[in-house]
Amino acid sequence: MYKERFLIAEDEEIKKGLTTDVYFLFTEEIIRKKNDIGVVMEIYTRSFPDGRNWGVVSGIYEVLKLLEGKPVNVRAMEEGTIFLSDPRTVAYEPVLQIEGRYSDFAKFENPVLGFLCSMSGVATRAARLRFIAEDRLLLSFGSRRAHPAIAPAIEWSAFIGGVDAVSNVIGAEFIGQKPAGTMPHSLILILGDQREAWKAFDEIVDKTVPRIALVDTLYDEKTEAIMAAETLGKNLYGIRMDTPGSRKGNWRRIIDEVRWELAVRGRSDIKIIVSGNVDDTVVNNLKDIVDGFGVGTYISNAPSVDFSGKVVELIYPNGERVPRAKRGDISGKKQVYRNWETFEDVVQLDRSKPLENYEPLLKVFMEKGKITKDLLSPKEIRERTLKQLNLLRNAQPKVTWKI
Repeated sequence: MYKERFLIAEDEEIKKGLTTDVYFLFTEEIIRKKNDIGVVMEIYTRSFPDGRNWGVVSGIYEVLKLLEGKPVNVRAMEEGTIFLSDPRTVAYEPVLQIEGRYSDFAKFENPVLGFLCSMSGVATRAARLRFIAEDRLLLSFGSRRAHPAIAPAIEWSAFIGGVDAVSNVIGAEFIGQKPAGTMPHSLILILGDQREAWKAFDEIVDKTVPRIALVDTLYDEKTEAIMAAETLGKNLYGIRMDTPGSRKGNWRRIIDEVRWELAVRGRSDIKIIVSGNVDDTVVNNLKDIVDGFGVGTYISNAPSVDFSGKVVELIYPNGERVPRAKRGDISGKKQVYRNWETFEDVVQLDRSKPLENYEPLLKVFMEKGKITKDLLSPKEIRERTLKQLNLLRNAQPKVTWKI
C-alpha cells in the first residue's frame, strides 16, 4: 500500500474514522452492547507550551466538517477566539463540546484532537508574533518545513492568527488570498548574476507582485542592497535579507548599515524584510528597524496545544443528566463567560444563571449533525482575532470559576 500512494489519510478515510486509535473501536463495540448512553465531552487544555496563559483556537470548522451528518450536537468557541488557561486553578475552558451517544463519535476523537491541537498551535504562534510585531508585515514562509498534505491547514491557522500573507499556493487558495513571495537563492545562482536575476524577475513576473530583491547571495548585504537599488530603480519595492546564521554577526548592525546606505542614496522608501530563523526574540529585537518578517519554522512547526477530550456528563434515555469526570478533571457541562472590557473569563455550569455583562463564548454550531451557525470567512476570522489581540494589550486576562 505504501508504494502506491503518499503516506496521508484522504478525506473519506478520516471521515470513516480510520485515523483513530484502535482502543476507541474496542470501546465503541463494548458500549453498543452494554450501555449505549449519551455523554457530554469537552475539549480543553490545562496549559500552553510556552507557559503563557492565552492561545488562539483553530480547527473548529474542520471538526464541524468531520462530524457533519452524525447524530451529535456541537457547541464551540468561534474559530480564531482567544481562550485562556491557568494551571493554578482547577477550572479550564472548553473550546468545544460534543453531545450525543459516545458510540456515534468515539472513533472521531483522534481527528478532532488532531485538528484542534495542531492548528491551534500554529494560530497561537502566529498571534504571539503579531502581538509583538505590532504593525510590521508578517509573512508565513514555513510550509516547506511541514508535511505538504497539511500546508492548507498551516496557512489557514497562520493567517487567522495574524500574519498578513502566506507563501504556499494552495494554502493561499484556501483562505482566498494571493500567495506572497519574493525569489529563492536558486534563481540567482542559476542565472549567475544578481542583477540579471532581479531584472528577469522585474521583466517576467506579474506587475502586481511587489519587486523585492534577495540581497545576500554572493556579496555582503550592503553591497547587494545598493546594487538592487541601482538595477531596478523606482521599481524596487523592497529587499529581503535571508542571511545565514554563520554570517549574521551583529544582525541589527548589518541591517542598520544597509538602511543607512540606502537612505544616503535617497532610497529610504525601500522596505527591508528579514527572514531566516525568525522567532519572537528576533521580531522583538528588530521591529523598530525593519518593515517586515518572513517567518518559517517558528510558525509552521509550532508545538501543539495539548488539548484533551474528556467525558464530563452522562445523559440517560429518560433525560437525566449526571455529572461525571475522571480524577483530576471537573464534571458537568460548562459555559465560558467573558467580560471583554477586563478580559476576565468565568467558567461555570451551563445550567447556572448567565452572568450579566459577560458574553457566553460557547455557541451552538451543530444540532443533530446539521451545521446551524453561519461560518465566517478567513478574513473575517482574522479581523476578529486582531481585535481581541488589541483588547489583550490593555488587559490582564484571567480565568476563574463559580457554580
